[in-house]
Amino acid sequence: MAAEPSFSLKDQLFNPEKVAWLSGRFSAAWDGFDGARFETRVAERLGALELKARIAWIAEVLEEVLPGDFPTAAGIVESALPPPLDPTLRDDDFGQFIIAPLGDYVVARGMEDHRDRALDSIEAITQRFSMEYAIRHFLNRWPDETYDRLALWAGHPHYHVRRLVSEGTRPKLPWGKGITTDPARALPLLDRLHGDSTRFVTRSVANHLNDLTKSDPAVPLDRLAAWASAGMQQDRELAWMTSHALRGLVKAGDPRALEMLGYAPDADVDCALRVETPEVRVGEALRFAVTLSAAGPLPVLVDFIIRFRRANGTLAPKVFKLKQAVLTPGKPLVLAKSHRLKGDATTFTLYPGAHELAVQVNGRIRAEAAFALV
Repeated sequence: MAAEPSFSLKDQLFNPEKVAWLSGRFSAAWDGFDGARFETRVAERLGALELKARIAWIAEVLEEVLPGDFPTAAGIVESALPPPLDPTLRDDDFGQFIIAPLGDYVVARGMEDHRDRALDSIEAITQRFSMEYAIRHFLNRWPDETYDRLALWAGHPHYHVRRLVSEGTRPKLPWGKGITTDPARALPLLDRLHGDSTRFVTRSVANHLNDLTKSDPAVPLDRLAAWASAGMQQDRELAWMTSHALRGLVKAGDPRALEMLGYAPDADVDCALRVETPEVRVGEALRFAVTLSAAGPLPVLVDFIIRFRRANGTLAPKVFKLKQAVLTPGKPLVLAKSHRLKGDATTFTLYPGAHELAVQVNGRIRAEAAFALV
C-alpha cells in the first residue's frame, strides 16, 4: 500500500488557488493590475520555497506589478482587501494567510519614506490578517512614532487592531523579528489592554507577560497584582490570564507565582512515589503512581519531572503537568501515570542509562526515585 502524502502547511496556505484569489482582489481594485503576469511570476518560484520565503516572494512580485508611487499603491492594496474580520467575535478569527505578503510589501515599499501612510495600511490590513511581524520593523526603525500610533490603536474599535498592540510588541514573539526597544515601553499599553472584552486580546496580553517572565519575573508579577486591584477586568478572565501568563514560572516552581495562583509552596503535604517500571525500554512507558495527603483542605498543583540523561552523562530536567486538585483530609489522592518514552521525538534524543523521576507539588520537590532506560 502506498504511503499517504504528508500534510504540507505551506501548500495549504500558499498555493496557486490562493494566489489566484489574491490576484482577483487586485484586478477588481485596479484596472491596471496584470493578474496573469502576477500569477505567472509567483508560480515561477512558489513551489520550491518554504512558508516564510513564499510570503517574501509574493511581496516581491507585488513590488513588480504595483505602481512605484507608494501612496497610490497603498490605496490599491487597501481597496483589494476583503471585508474586515467579524468584529463581533471574541477569539480565534485569524483570517487568510495569503494576506500576509501585503505586510511585507508595505514594509519594503512604504516604511522608510512614507512611514505614516504605511502605518495606515498596517492598520487596515491587520483587520484581515495580523500584522504582528510587519509592525516590528517599524518599532525598530521608528520607535517613537510607532509607539505613538500603538497608543492610539490600543483604543481602536476593532479587536484585531487592539491585539496587534500587544502581540506586535511581545519581547519573544515566536518566529518574529527581534525588537530593540525597551520591553518596559509596552507596559502602559498592556495596562489598557488587560481589561479588554475579547479573549483574542487578553490571550496576547498573557503571552506577552509570559515572555517577560523569562527576563525579569518581578515585572509581570507586579503588573498582575496591580491589575487585580484595578478592577478593570472580570475576575474569571483575570484569573485565566494570570494562570496563562505565569505558566513558565509555575513550571519553574516560582513561589510568588504559585502563591498568586492560590498554591502554597510551603504547605505540609505527604507524598509517596512508587515506580512500577524501574527499567524501561525506549518506546515503552514509564509507569508510576503518586499518593498525596494533607491534614486540611489544600489546593495542589502536581507536576512530574524527568531528568533525562544527555550524551555527556549529565542530567537535563523536563517538567510535565500531572494534576490540579484539592486535597481532602482523610482521603489520599492517588495519581497513576503512564508516560511513553518516545524514541522518535524531534525535540531531544533519548540515551540509555540511569534517569531520575521527581514529583513536584506546589513548586517543591516532594519525592524522587531512579529508573533506568535500557
